[in-house]
Amino acid sequence: MKRFLGLVILGCLVTSSVALAESSLVVVFPQKNYQTSAEKIFFLGTAPQDGQVFINGKPITRSKTGHFAPSLPLQLGENLFTVRHLNQELQIRVTRLTTQPQLPEGLAFAKDSLTPSADIARLPGELICFSAIAPSNANVAVNLANQKVALLPQPSQAQLPSNLAALTGRNQPATQSTVVRYEGCTVAQQPSSLSSGNNIISGAIIPDSGKNADLGKPEFQLSLNGKTVTQPGRGKIQILSPSQLPVIEVIADSGVARTGASTDYSRLTPLPKGTRAQVTGKEGDWLRLDYGAWINSKETQTLPNAIAPHTIIRSVGYRQLSGATEIIFPLQIPVPVNVQQGDALFSLTLYNTTAQTDIIRTDNNPLISRLDWQQVSPGQVKYTFNLKKSQQWGYKLRYEGTSLVLTLRHPPTFGQTKNKPLLGIKILLDPGHGGKESGASGPTGYLEKDANLVVSKLLRDELLKRGATVVMTRNDDRDLSLAERQAIISKAEPAIALSIHHNSLPDDGDAQNIKGFSAFWYNPQAHNLALFLHNYIVKNLKRPSYGVLWDNLALTRPTAAPSVLLELGFMSNPDEFDGIVNPQEQQKMAKALAAGITEWFQKVR
Repeated sequence: MKRFLGLVILGCLVTSSVALAESSLVVVFPQKNYQTSAEKIFFLGTAPQDGQVFINGKPITRSKTGHFAPSLPLQLGENLFTVRHLNQELQIRVTRLTTQPQLPEGLAFAKDSLTPSADIARLPGELICFSAIAPSNANVAVNLANQKVALLPQPSQAQLPSNLAALTGRNQPATQSTVVRYEGCTVAQQPSSLSSGNNIISGAIIPDSGKNADLGKPEFQLSLNGKTVTQPGRGKIQILSPSQLPVIEVIADSGVARTGASTDYSRLTPLPKGTRAQVTGKEGDWLRLDYGAWINSKETQTLPNAIAPHTIIRSVGYRQLSGATEIIFPLQIPVPVNVQQGDALFSLTLYNTTAQTDIIRTDNNPLISRLDWQQVSPGQVKYTFNLKKSQQWGYKLRYEGTSLVLTLRHPPTFGQTKNKPLLGIKILLDPGHGGKESGASGPTGYLEKDANLVVSKLLRDELLKRGATVVMTRNDDRDLSLAERQAIISKAEPAIALSIHHNSLPDDGDAQNIKGFSAFWYNPQAHNLALFLHNYIVKNLKRPSYGVLWDNLALTRPTAAPSVLLELGFMSNPDEFDGIVNPQEQQKMAKALAAGITEWFQKVR
């Protein structure tokens, strides 16, 4: 979600102060010189109620209290806007940047269009593909290790919007680019016992047996109208020897596994510290692991002389703790894992593992009704825990030596009384942002971090009245990183964790009209809570709904407890903002949230 920096434009000056004179025309967003790739942009600000506000000579709609957030179209390049109220006027320049690749003048490749754009390493037999953007009707090729690979013009592809476009309803593919993309591939064949040195046999690159083949950087060649230019690629190419693949160990507490080689790709189940895997490919700082996921090399260390990790598994053990069950999987080597949650189901997959299991002991357990397992492929074992209730209360994964320990938390113990319905329940509240991280800004310059803290404290007080134990990630205006907030949740092990926020929109959002309460979840164990609280607030406070959304957010990802992020309303909406800063409305929200939390616990107990 869009987060403003909390700067406001007062007259023609920029200031970080939010104590503004009542007679001032204020524009919080966009700043005086702003750049964006959006086709339109909203102007967020306020002015005294007397007189009209004009943008480029046209009057704009305002709320009863004088706030405004109209959206205006942008042309490519520089757009100048004059905002005027009575005798006050300010100038704002917004530059719209193109998202389409641009061909330079003359015979040349488009800037930064050559791929691979970083060093890569691949296995023999894999495709190694190259691409470039160049003028139409050109001849394009790549020279690599004495081999020439032709790059042919490809049908144009639509440009996908960012994930944030789903929040504004503008997530349709963009118009296809008019530039021509040239692509071509070659294959690195299996090493041949007849090869000597790095050879090209039958049009393919072959490394020495037992050694990696370092092929250097490709040279891109562009020919048109009798002229030819060349340009070196940005990344080196290496072919890995299957018999000498490196083995890494995860050194981060929770290694971030992804579907591809950048942070743009989706997350998979984090890898516990100590996990080992073989590297089957490289791209820049990213390593492809033997089970298919990618991880940043900074979260790993290479183990010299290690062979491909593989383990057998026999028995599975249980350990009863206060409030949790630990399941121990004795392994020879720590291997990658994957978790899936469903209604009354928890599945754990072990990779590079072969079962020799004959007996599993399952004593009477307050959480688990049955454990099933199967060897789903030669190197993949799946364990499925059938649970007694559909609501799950959190889990943790770690390695103790080579044994994988899965901790499944039991339902919280209720000691409720008539006046203390949440007695014995620990609830964590996270007031979003804080310190230098101000979050979104309202039309007056009032900051989200302050609104989050006010409502969180009011909610804390309401929960305490109901008997709950409340943990706050912050009680004042301070810097607190996302990792620190996650660590607090993991250490506190609350029954639930709620991160309190107020919303805003990307540049092209319809800030004047979009409003409403929303709840965000990531792990399935948090979905029921997110849905219930959303529906409860919308119904009981008669608030508009912005929806219940699955979202990969730092404060929805924790697994130690059902973790939900709540957006209580839109700072960017002129009408909804008045309620956000109203003390009576803040108290109503806190009371309604506390009542909804209480009812949810009674429903799922």
